[in-house]
Amino acid sequence: MTRSHAGLTTAFVLAVATALPLAIPTPAAAKSCVLAGGEATMITDALARFMANAALENSIKDKGLKPAGAVKMTCTPGFANTHCIARQKACK
Repeated sequence: MTRSHAGLTTAFVLAVATALPLAIPTPAAAKSCVLAGGEATMITDALARFMANAALENSIKDKGLKPAGAVKMTCTPGFANTHCIARQKACK
């Protein structure tokens, strides 16, 4: 069981940034804006932040939206990695 757990941890540490397909309408402009997001789990905090931001930018670009407002970044340190989620309002 220890060996499987170690393999799972290694796979988790080597995960690639993923764009979150969030489409949560914001209260101010429910029809024209969404809350876009991107996340990443990387071995260092700086790399996780960079990749989460890149995933966010790709998510916004892929939907043909334009960013509005500041990026909100939340990061959670793990055993041998850091997981970050970047969110930003995006409008048509």
